[in-house]
Amino acid sequence: MEKKRTGDLLKLMPDSGSTALDVGARDGHFSLLLADRFKHVIALDLEKPEVLHPRVSCVQGNAAKMDLADKSIDFVFCAEVLEHIPPPILGDVCREFERICRGTLLIGVPYRQDIRVGRTTCHSCHGKNPPWGHVNSFDEARLRKLFPGFVVDRVSFVGETTEQTNALATMLMDWAGNPYGTYQQDEVCIHCGASLAPPPDRTLTQKVLTKMAFWAQRTTAGFSSTRGNWMHMLMSRQNG
Repeated sequence: MEKKRTGDLLKLMPDSGSTALDVGARDGHFSLLLADRFKHVIALDLEKPEVLHPRVSCVQGNAAKMDLADKSIDFVFCAEVLEHIPPPILGDVCREFERICRGTLLIGVPYRQDIRVGRTTCHSCHGKNPPWGHVNSFDEARLRKLFPGFVVDRVSFVGETTEQTNALATMLMDWAGNPYGTYQQDEVCIHCGASLAPPPDRTLTQKVLTKMAFWAQRTTAGFSSTRGNWMHMLMSRQNG
């Protein structure tokens, strides 16, 4: 899946250019790929990335308020990031992308993800967490609305999924302690910042609630259609 996603993103990227920005660069995987196409690449993350390449500049910064001039970047790349941005500042981040980008923008996000599936329960604060720290869900319409100054050039989808649940099953699984959540994730609790650990042994009541949650979810599974797992949207700035 990772190879397919990388390959699809590379197909959508410009073949060449002056300056590119990799938002949420992490280990610099895409920054290095961008360096094969662009004269200068800025690798940006909350913690300063460590990417050793003569055309890559590593920057510690917040995507909601970047120290970059208006329309100073030819290509802005952002994949596996927007789903993690706290909803109150999601609009600020997208407006920053629009402000600094003078050319094209490539966004990669999970497609129509039901973030109730795979929820976890934090043992420190008892808060409920979405899987993998994904606090936002996107479809084509929402992504377009976040970037009103850009027009969509191309949309592609990678992978397939049918994962979906409902409010009743979610509530029952919460009461059961969310025993099947994504506890292997690196992302911490969105409420208190504690590391997430698998739940302790369940009580008989919690086991019964888990079984009831699976029964409730089956009512949704019968109506779930196959959809893309990841969406990649390439956009360009409108004239004017």
